[in-house]
Formats: sequence, C-alpha cells, structure tokens
Amino acid sequence: MNPAIQAVLTVAIGVGGCVLYFWLSNLFLDKVLYPPRGPNAGRNINRANMIRPWLFLLPAMIALGLYLAYPVFATFWLSLHKDVGATKQFVGLDNYRQMMTEGKFWESMRNNMLWLIVVPAMATAFGLLAAQLTDRLKWGNFAKSMIFMPMAISFVGASVIWKLIYDSRPAGQEQIGILNAVYVWMTGNDPQQWLQIPFWNNLFLMVVLVWIQAGFAMVILSAALRGIPEETIEAAILDGAGPFQIFFKIKVPQIMPTIVVVWTTITITVLKVFDIVLAMTNGQWETQVLANYMYDKFFRAFDVGVGSAAAMIIMLLVTPILVWNVHNARKEMR
Repeated sequence: MNPAIQAVLTVAIGVGGCVLYFWLSNLFLDKVLYPPRGPNAGRNINRANMIRPWLFLLPAMIALGLYLAYPVFATFWLSLHKDVGATKQFVGLDNYRQMMTEGKFWESMRNNMLWLIVVPAMATAFGLLAAQLTDRLKWGNFAKSMIFMPMAISFVGASVIWKLIYDSRPAGQEQIGILNAVYVWMTGNDPQQWLQIPFWNNLFLMVVLVWIQAGFAMVILSAALRGIPEETIEAAILDGAGPFQIFFKIKVPQIMPTIVVVWTTITITVLKVFDIVLAMTNGQWETQVLANYMYDKFFRAFDVGVGSAAAMIIMLLVTPILVWNVHNARKEMR
C-alpha cells in the first residue's frame, strides 16, 4: 500500500474510531444504563454525569497502562532475571551487582552528573538572557524564531550538524569543520580531534543539547517576563534602580517559579539523553551516559537483565524530579 494512503487511512480510522467510541458509549449510558425518564430520571442524569468523564478517560488510562505501567513492571521483572538458554532464571539483585562492578556504568553515572550540572544551568541561563534581550529589540520576534528553530530539529539531526562543526581533516588539508578551521587559522597548530579529548568532549556534546533547549527556555521565560506588572518596573526606575538591579532583583525573583519549572524540565531531558551521544561518539572516549549504556547492554551485548537494571536506575533518577515538578505545578495553580 502507498505510504500516503496508509497514513490517511490510519488517521481516518484512528479519529473515526475515537468519535465512534464516544458516541456509542454516551448512547449506551444515556439510553440503556441510565435513561433520563421515569421516576428516577433526576438520579439517573446525575449518575450518568458522574460516569461520563470516566468514559472519556478510559481509552487514555488503557493506553497508559499498556504502554507505560506494564513496561515498567516488565522491565523490573527482567532486571531480576537472567537468560539461561531459552528460559529466564530468577537471580535477584545479581544484575544490579554486576552492573555496579563495571567501570562503564560508573563512567556513565559521572557523565550524567556532569550533564545535570552543566546543561540545565547553561540552557536556562542562555534562554533567560535571550528572552530579556530579544524583548528589547525591534526585530526581537525574528531573533526568537532563529533561537527557537533548533527545537524543530531532531536530536540526531542536530548531532550531525555539530559533528560536521567538530570535524577534523589531516594536517595540511582544508578543514571543513568550522571549529578546526578557526583553530588552525588562529594558532597555526594541527587540527584537533575534539570529540576524542576526554572530559572536554563531554562539554562539546553538551553544547548540542544547550543549543536545542535554549530556545525552549527562552519562549517560556519570555512569556513569564511579559507577565511582570509594569508598575513594579516603573516603581524600581523611580527609586533609582539600574538595568542590572531591575533584572536581578525585580524580574528574576518574580519569575523564579517559572525558572524552576524550565530547569527541571531540561533536567529530565538530560537524564534521558541518548541520541546525541550515540550519533556523535557512541559512548567512546569516556563519553558514555546511562541511556547509551542501557542500549549497549540490551541490543549489542544482548544482556537483557543488566540492560533492564540500567533502565530502572534511569527511572529511579527521573521519578523524584517528575514528582517534584508536578507538586510545584499544582502549588502554582492554587
């Protein structure tokens, strides 16, 4: 079947199926289960209205259970078993113990911690700076569009772009990588293999995610800055406050809850970072991260038990941040 026709049919069946489900379920509820007639008409209407929201939530709850809850429990079960021939043998926490003895696991933990320190801070800072500066420019909307554009690029696509920027050709040849072209021109030294320099190569990889996430931070923080009452700014100006004092002592404290939300959202993305590392270094040269370590165990070493254990570690790291983020969001809505 032609892919275009297949896509159209998928959308039509999906949307049509949803419409049909809601129509039939409401028809059954109102005409069969709790018909609004007879001496109990009022009570039936109230009961139907109590059940109706659950009819709308049911497909989402089934989907979440099937594609979110079940994989979590299945992964935990796999992390406690090991393949012995064609069967699964219960080994308890042996997979976790094995994982803890591997140097690559601790390398990935160290690198993830480094990503957690650098990327959310830099992306949020650049986003806040861009939000503040672009609001003061006549062509600020165009600038915002350019800064936000990397968000439309996939992580793999962005990785390919930056891998070309870091590209290195042998000494004496023309450098197509912008970084090496500038480096050789300014210093006269031989080109560097930037992605093979331990520690620094992690920072070069982080630049890619900062480049992508700064646009997201800018959009959210720009909206928060515009929500600050003008009277507050005018009062600060009348009191003799300068631009830096207004920004750091008036604006930033008022949008701090939004900054925290942006920070935690980027933090969750960082904990799951995978595409950039896989596409640019494949975890070599001391750039391994947890998600790439898990991928290596699952699909290269075919060690499902240790791979599942690594997945559970990632989930344990992400869950407290998610809970804290939801708690803050609910507190802001009160």
